[in-house]
Amino acid sequence: MREFWATRERQALEQQERGDSDQGARGAVTGGQQMDGFISKITELMVKTGVNSCDIYTQRHATHLPGFYRATKGWDIVVVAGGELLAALELKSQVGPSFGNNFNNRTEEAMGSALDIWAAYREKAFHPSRAPWLGYLLLLEDCPKSRGPVEVAEPQFKVFPEFVGASYARRYEIFCRKLCLERQYTAACFLTADHSRAHLRENYTEPAEDLTADRFLAGLLRHVGTMFIAG
Repeated sequence: MREFWATRERQALEQQERGDSDQGARGAVTGGQQMDGFISKITELMVKTGVNSCDIYTQRHATHLPGFYRATKGWDIVVVAGGELLAALELKSQVGPSFGNNFNNRTEEAMGSALDIWAAYREKAFHPSRAPWLGYLLLLEDCPKSRGPVEVAEPQFKVFPEFVGASYARRYEIFCRKLCLERQYTAACFLTADHSRAHLRENYTEPAEDLTADRFLAGLLRHVGTMFIAG
């Protein structure tokens, strides 16, 4: 988590020093690499479980998987052993001050990626792979704007009650849970973090017991470990 915030600060500063028009928070968003610390830790844990490091792909050019509605889609972590796709993970973050449009973009992107890869799997794009483990991890900034209630527009029909007065944090929690309930992803993890607490040992929170990092990682490691040994 500390690396996440440090990377964002460094990228924003570099943008400003170059005098780019894409500056400040926007510069940090478009700079990429913020989730590299998470990628490194997840990779480390998989290797400890018994997965060969050469079977774990994290570089963008090596993580593109075929899709059904588009040619390819790049994931953040892909595990392929013996020609079999074992797992694919998507790691995303959202930091303010703008949450509305970014929330819509994040949710639509996640749903689209799941729809695309499962359709490709159905059409045997990954043959002879068994069903892969799909994971979605989301880190949201913990701040007043992400915790405050959000109005909903209901001009024609009522929205589902769980969305009424729900904050963006609550909406993301609902979203991650429904991704799993609908089996779009095998597991999801939802974390929130306050930038002012980045230097502390306990510098993040887990709002939902069913979306914790421990549950997420346990499922991943169990799957890749078992599949790797079986393979």
